[in-house]
This record gives sequence, structure tokens and C-alpha cells, in this order.
Amino acid sequence: MARRSEDLRPPLVSAPDLPPHLESAAPKRGADLQASRIELTGDADLSHSTLDQCVLTGSAGALELRGATLMDVDLQNVQVTTLAAREANLRRVRITGGRIGTLDLTDARIHELELQGVRIDYLTLAGAKAVDVLVEHCQITTLDLPGSTLTRMAFEGTRCDALGTRGMRAEHVDLRGLDALAFLDVSSLRGTTLTMAQVEQLAPVFAASAGISVRD
Repeated sequence: MARRSEDLRPPLVSAPDLPPHLESAAPKRGADLQASRIELTGDADLSHSTLDQCVLTGSAGALELRGATLMDVDLQNVQVTTLAAREANLRRVRITGGRIGTLDLTDARIHELELQGVRIDYLTLAGAKAVDVLVEHCQITTLDLPGSTLTRMAFEGTRCDALGTRGMRAEHVDLRGLDALAFLDVSSLRGTTLTMAQVEQLAPVFAASAGISVRD
């Protein structure tokens, strides 16, 4: 039975809880940083680190966050070629403004993530488990969600060229605010909410996936 639109639950997100004063800190692999402001320059390796109540700014060719734990972290107008957070744990993380070439959240565990006004060439949540995600006013070239488990995720005023959903498991995922030029796998859209215009756009693909030949 199809889920009624009035049952759709929005993401529950809140801003990172940051202290009034932050101490400057340098990125370091395996670091344990609290109440810190981290200025990115060159390549930065914070893999397997713990960041609690931190702000990241600046530019980096690569920002490595593999296996890191981020709690109440704000990334402000960062310019990063590759931000790799594979197998990371994110809780109340916000990325505002800036540009990211590749944002890799493969196999991440996410609880409260906001993306606001970010330009991203390639965003992947392959295999990630994410609860409460809000994407607002972003431009994304490719959004790849294969094998992800998404709960309470919504888009507002966001555009992307291609959306890949192969093997995605979704519950309360609101795609109405996502202007996608191409949906690469309509068979994995169960649990999402679309507008009537989006459904009409996808009608030929839905028909083909059901083995229906449409001819005028």
C-alpha cells in the first residue's frame, strides 16, 4: 500500500552546538579535538580523528576523514577537491557554502546532516546509513545513493544532473525539492515522495521498467 503524503516525516535537524570561543588547531591524523577552529591548507589528514564542537574553514586539495567521528561540526565555505569521509560517524554536522569536487560518504553512519548552498561535483552515500538529512539550495552534478539506507531525508531548491538510486532503501525521503535531469534507477524509488510533474517526467521510464511499450 502506498504511503500517504500526509504521513511523510521531515528530517529533524539542528545546528551544531558550538561554544562561544574556539581554539585554533592544526589537522592531524588520529587527533582528538574539542572546541577547535581548524584552518585547512594544502592536504589535510584527519582520518580516525574525533572532532567535537569544531569549525573547519579554508581550502584543501584533499580532506581525509576516513573512520573519523564528527559531533557538532560546522564546515564553513570550504573549498576542497576531495572530502573523503568513508566509514565516518557524523552527528549534527553542517556544511555551508563553498565548493567540493567529490564528497565521499561511502559506508558512513549519519545522524543529522545539513548541506546548505554547496556546489558539489560528485556526492556519494553508497552503503551509508543516514537519518535526518536536509539538502538545501545546493548544486550537485551527480548524486549517487547505491545501497544506502535513508530515513527522513529532504531536498529544497536543489538541482542535480543525475540521481543514482540502485539498491537504495528509503523511508520518508522527500524528493519534491530536487530538480534532477535524470533518474538512473526508478525501480529503487520505493519509500520516496515525488511531485506530479516528476512522476509525469518519469512515466516513460516507469512504463519501460514494467515492460510496457508506449507508442503514439
